[in-house]
Amino acid sequence: MMDVPLTLAMIADHAERWCGGVEIVTRKPDRSLARTTWGATLGRARQLARALIAAGMRKGDRVATLMWNSAAHVEAYFGIPLAGAVLHTLNLRLHPEEIAYIASDAKDRVVIVDDCLLPLLDKVIAAGARFERVLVVGEVPAGRDSYDAFVAGGDAAAKLPAIGEYDELGTCYTSGTTGRPKGVIYTHRSSVLHTLVAALPDSLGLSRNDTLLPVVPMFHVNAWGLPYVAAMLGTRLVLPGPFLDAPSLLDLITGERVTIAAGVPTIWIAIRDAMDAEPERWQLWPGLRMIVGGSAAPEQLIRDFDRLGMTIVHAWGMTETSPIGLVSRLTPEVAASNDVALKYRLRAKQGLVPPLVDLRVRDEAGHDVPRDDRTTGEVLVRGPWIAAGYVGGHQPERWTDDGYFRTGDVARVDDRGYVQLVDRMTDLIKSGGEWIASAELENALMGHPAVSEAAVIGVPHPKWSERPMAVVVLKPNAASRAASLEGDLRTWIAARFPKFWVPDAFVFVEVIPRTSAGKFKKTELREQYRSWTW
Repeated sequence: MMDVPLTLAMIADHAERWCGGVEIVTRKPDRSLARTTWGATLGRARQLARALIAAGMRKGDRVATLMWNSAAHVEAYFGIPLAGAVLHTLNLRLHPEEIAYIASDAKDRVVIVDDCLLPLLDKVIAAGARFERVLVVGEVPAGRDSYDAFVAGGDAAAKLPAIGEYDELGTCYTSGTTGRPKGVIYTHRSSVLHTLVAALPDSLGLSRNDTLLPVVPMFHVNAWGLPYVAAMLGTRLVLPGPFLDAPSLLDLITGERVTIAAGVPTIWIAIRDAMDAEPERWQLWPGLRMIVGGSAAPEQLIRDFDRLGMTIVHAWGMTETSPIGLVSRLTPEVAASNDVALKYRLRAKQGLVPPLVDLRVRDEAGHDVPRDDRTTGEVLVRGPWIAAGYVGGHQPERWTDDGYFRTGDVARVDDRGYVQLVDRMTDLIKSGGEWIASAELENALMGHPAVSEAAVIGVPHPKWSERPMAVVVLKPNAASRAASLEGDLRTWIAARFPKFWVPDAFVFVEVIPRTSAGKFKKTELREQYRSWTW
């Protein structure tokens, strides 16, 4: 067989040659829509690659992006790796000092930035980040370099470098919820294999017939790899820019006839609430699919979108897994069943293991847990797109002696092979010597008709060591009844879990703090309520 390297160049060449006329749409900062094609975008990506080489970028050098989802960001996704450099997407939702730390740790030489994010970049530079060159997309202030002019200056005749499949393609940093953010390196080989499996029908299930809206930011685990999947398949791409509020997204979904979208549960909760508030305003494409990851999608949210004519596809992954590690699809046997409740229970689980991922759930003794949907253990993963280590060699203990990555997630497996994450090891609550899974309580609370969001934390207790507290955001139509709802919520939980799992306290708030990845920021909640008086 031919020994053909698995590199991003293969995907770019195919997309440009065979899918070049397929459209890419971007909502610009002035809310107008800019339209281009895969062919034009990849042509500019090659020009960017040539310009970077002419500017002195060498193989393995880091080029950062500080950008929203846009066609220009897609150019960077391809152009930087095609130059042999390493794409580093900076998370603009982090604190400037944290972004500065990440950029310095990665040794970013150049940064490409949206003009609307220049004030943030100035704070990042003031916090200690040092870039040799700043390239501005959009309006260019005095003293800054134009990204468009830089791309135009690339020598169209210059030859791009040969790339090996084990060369570095990109790097993303973890959110830093358990310490300093840590860098993960993706290679060309790992990214191509991840792209191939992500596209499968039983995985994310895209095709050339789709119009894809990645709401998940392109700075969050490379938008779950979706830009590369779209390029490989020739999928039409719609990019929201900085406008991620529910009405803006719904206008874009309806106006551009989106058939598949991807984002965290927070986004879809807001969209559900907007559609329920104005049921006649938006007419969505029949059968719209929504890939949901980042945190668990409550079963009630899945039911609500079925009622609205849309289908949630539940998935799980991490920065260290590129990110696909599980996808919840119904097996033929379950799909043919008349047991509606069973189907919803399985769809709310994180799902089945995709091809090429070796996933284990092991107990403290190192044994695989039985498939009984009761016994829990830590999720371990191994595969061609799973990180083998962190940049700088941080935390080698996260990898087992037999080569698995320790995720820190606690899960159980049922007899059909569906994996359900019950909590993070750091979020488990130990009360009177017994473990309580906060994530299971959260999903149950969010199934109550009055609850929009709920986070459950362990709070120090003089007798039981810790007791669960529920921090709850009510739906707008229930907010006025907060005082009378606590008893109702206790009864709701008591009907579903052991008595000692029922939270001892319910706190009603307007908003729950979240991490940059859209997950509940439980460290902040635990600090806020650690002196709670029982």
